Amino acid sequence: MTTELSGRKTARRSRRRVRARVLIALGVVVALLATTAIVVVVNLPDDLSIGRLSQKSNIYATSSDGSSYLLASFYDQNRVEVGSDAISPFVKDAATSGEDPGFFTHGGVNIWGSLTGAVTTLFTGEVRGGSSITQQYVKNVLVQKCEALADDDERMTCYDAATETSPWRKLKEMSLAVGLEKKYSKDDILRQYLNITGFGGSVYGIEAAASYYFNTTAAGLTLPQAASLVAIVNNPVKFQLDEPESTTNGAANGYAANKERRDYILDEMLKREKISTADHDAAISVPVEPTITEPSTGCRTAGGSAYFCDLVLQTLRNDPAFGADADERLANFRLGGYNVYTTLDPDLQRVAEETMAENVPQTFEEWDVGGVITSVGVGTGRVLAMTQNKDYSQDPADTAPNFTGINYNTDLDQGGSNGFQTGSTYKVFTLAEWLSRGNSLADSVNSRERDDWGTFEDSCNGPQDYGEAFAPGNDRSSDDDSYYTPLESTIDSINTGFIGMAKELDLCDIRKTAEAFGVHRADGGALEQGASSVLGTNEIAPLTMAAAYAGIANNGVTCTPVVIDRITGPDGAELPVPQSSCTQSVSPEVAAAMSYAMERVMTDGSGASSYYDTDPRVPMIGKTGTTDENTDTWMAGASTKVATVVGVVNVSGEPEDQRETYFDSGKAATARHRMWPAMMSAANEKYGGDEFMEPPRSLIR
Repeated sequence: MTTELSGRKTARRSRRRVRARVLIALGVVVALLATTAIVVVVNLPDDLSIGRLSQKSNIYATSSDGSSYLLASFYDQNRVEVGSDAISPFVKDAATSGEDPGFFTHGGVNIWGSLTGAVTTLFTGEVRGGSSITQQYVKNVLVQKCEALADDDERMTCYDAATETSPWRKLKEMSLAVGLEKKYSKDDILRQYLNITGFGGSVYGIEAAASYYFNTTAAGLTLPQAASLVAIVNNPVKFQLDEPESTTNGAANGYAANKERRDYILDEMLKREKISTADHDAAISVPVEPTITEPSTGCRTAGGSAYFCDLVLQTLRNDPAFGADADERLANFRLGGYNVYTTLDPDLQRVAEETMAENVPQTFEEWDVGGVITSVGVGTGRVLAMTQNKDYSQDPADTAPNFTGINYNTDLDQGGSNGFQTGSTYKVFTLAEWLSRGNSLADSVNSRERDDWGTFEDSCNGPQDYGEAFAPGNDRSSDDDSYYTPLESTIDSINTGFIGMAKELDLCDIRKTAEAFGVHRADGGALEQGASSVLGTNEIAPLTMAAAYAGIANNGVTCTPVVIDRITGPDGAELPVPQSSCTQSVSPEVAAAMSYAMERVMTDGSGASSYYDTDPRVPMIGKTGTTDENTDTWMAGASTKVATVVGVVNVSGEPEDQRETYFDSGKAATARHRMWPAMMSAANEKYGGDEFMEPPRSLIR
């Protein structure tokens, strides 16, 4: 017995000696690893360059009272960066208690936690936590640098390097974290961490998370809400609150996974005396009840203003003001953080959307019908209103005929279509050339309908003879006089009167005069200049024609369209924006004579239906347009303050004769005369209008 007891004691002493040796050996290993880690960290670079965070960019319209309202937001990452005073203390305490209790005492690195994580990664290949808040922030900064790259391959290579599973990446993070704490205060690091960290999906930063999950601000978060959001940071996929059907973390079980993590954080806050027992117990008793609030994203959220929004977006992506080349502009756009204040007038835009909805259907049986409205400020080029009869979508799945992502109002390279024939609204450029050559509105012009027009002068392409195939007629059988004055031809839109004028002019010069008003084909091609083009056969964007008519109303000075008034960057500083370029298209005297004739169109001619339905009325000029077979119908005109073009067009496929087609609002061909007065009534009410300049007698007598 004595021998047996003695043997047992010896065995126990032996086991204790073995355990002691093992512990000593482990301690030596850990010490060596710690020493190695410290040496490595000391010798690694510790200067972390912190770039811009990716944020939302917002597009606004400005109301008459000066207030701004949001049209749409754009982002790769839904983030709104905020200051420390805009973040609830509950959030800060929850973050430090749950993620890094020693945050305010360590030098940037939780050395033992990080070392354990690095060893685990080294031997198992698995990622283990233990990183301090500063280390987590470093990792997020490195990932954000990758997100800012425009090239997809470069971005993925960078991302793989920033997130690779290796102890060396962990050591690099440690080194950078130590360096970071030498440059920034703890409070600032915590603020930046809460602004950069992900909260699931495309939600980044505490302000966006508060808005998305609880429809509040970072400053307004309650204690249980703050703890729930911080819980998400630990494992966004596991703890995020926007999947109510989840069986592990959904509405049916009270978002059990998030609540468990939330309550752990609340326990830690109590343990560290960040909250009282009463506050802790009250917060624990509160169920997790998210109020998911989807952010405004993309132009589709702008509703009837979506196509104007799309034009703003195209401007941001394509204009050199936002970057030297496409790559730089794309990189800037990905980073975001811009607040873009546009030229859109909400009052006019509302009327545009209402009158379009009332007068042109989104779809029509066996006809791909389009409706367009564009208004531009005279003398400024500011686009005040823009809409069309379709629902905006860039989603390939939206194939119904009421959807399109094509902007019928703009050029092809601005997200628009190939344009539409303008009909007789184009005739004003022949009138401009006629007057510029010293001719008068009272001259008599051979306007007889015939098929033997002979040779037309064309100084660019040489003399043009179209033979008997060219025999344009007039819209009304009563327009059969042999001679008309340019004034008569303008008032009643007599085709042969304008062909007669063109016969006495140079076709090339007529084209150049149109170009002087900024007129160009929507597809980017050269304007056609044959005799038929005088009657409006070029496909042109409505916005282009609105700007040209604004130029006529502006004493012959045409201003290029602009859609942005000002932009502020992420730091609030004003950024340069594209400016309208204004040029003298024709002399003020010629413009005055054009306006004289075009006012008569409104009071006595083809535009009278629009003129007399406008209230209040101010001096207005205008011109109607109808293409062959009544396929497209137009009304274009202006006061001295606002120019508006409206049209009903055939978008594709087999067209309809608009004079034989009826919408619920009336005949399709007269929809233009219902929409244009609605627009100009609102414009006149708001902006007023002055008398047009008196033309010299030599141009009208």
